[in-house]
Amino acid sequence: MSDRNRPEVRDFLTSRRARVTPEQAGLTSYGHRRVPGLRREEVATLSGVSAEYFARLERGNLSGVSDSVLHAVARALQLDEAETQHLFDLARAANTSPRTRLRRPAQQRIRPGVQQLLDAMTGVAAVVSNGRRDYLAANNLGRALFAPMFDGPAGGNAARFTFLDPCAVDFYPDWEEGAHGIVAGLRTEAGRNPDKGLTDLIGELATHSDVFRTLWAAHDVRLHRTGAKRLYHPVVGEMTLAYEVMALTADEGLVLNAFTAEPASASADALNLLASWSAPSLHSTQSEEPARQQDS
Repeated sequence: MSDRNRPEVRDFLTSRRARVTPEQAGLTSYGHRRVPGLRREEVATLSGVSAEYFARLERGNLSGVSDSVLHAVARALQLDEAETQHLFDLARAANTSPRTRLRRPAQQRIRPGVQQLLDAMTGVAAVVSNGRRDYLAANNLGRALFAPMFDGPAGGNAARFTFLDPCAVDFYPDWEEGAHGIVAGLRTEAGRNPDKGLTDLIGELATHSDVFRTLWAAHDVRLHRTGAKRLYHPVVGEMTLAYEVMALTADEGLVLNAFTAEPASASADALNLLASWSAPSLHSTQSEEPARQQDS
């Protein structure tokens, strides 16, 4: 059993309990409450376990807990899909040895077939990333779209760019929303697939960014699948792009992010202009070594 994630379990369950009111849980509230949200005994009752057992869980001890109890706690705390998955990830980590849990970051290679797929995607900005938000590969338009991230001090890492590069506030007009999403995604990854590279990245961001520390303490998690993102590119101006995130099932931990613009829109015109502007560099992109490696 690992004790390493007990503080994470404790803080996550405590923060989720604090946000659910008795009224939301269908309970009648009596008297003054010194703290917000449900009491431990109320969550225990809603979950069908004893108060002592839930107190043990909230102290961070998920050793040996059954899936049925986890589901019951998730229902009692009204967890969404991402939060429920995170709770199960924390339980899995609690029953893993410390040596296994915090391993060295895996070397991730971009297979030639994946790069060929990226290069064949025209009119779409596409990048491949991992759970640490390293952008490991891109097609020509994807590299042009995220040029400030690739070419700046962040070195192709979206989290470093968002919190440590002053250019990010201009690049992302909705910076606060994007920052929250980055942190929630890193928190999800920390529960699901922690490694030393991720731990080091979180430590670096927490050391240099007050905003990151504040958002990290909220223990929010999020599944990154689809949505829209507003960008202000230094060459072509503002764009609103829809994105889809697709897992590369043959490459564990890697996802393909595709960004498109609504047809016949101002954003489509800007994306087409960016594609034209970046086209002369296409030959250099295709001549790069297809098997790239990232080990941060």
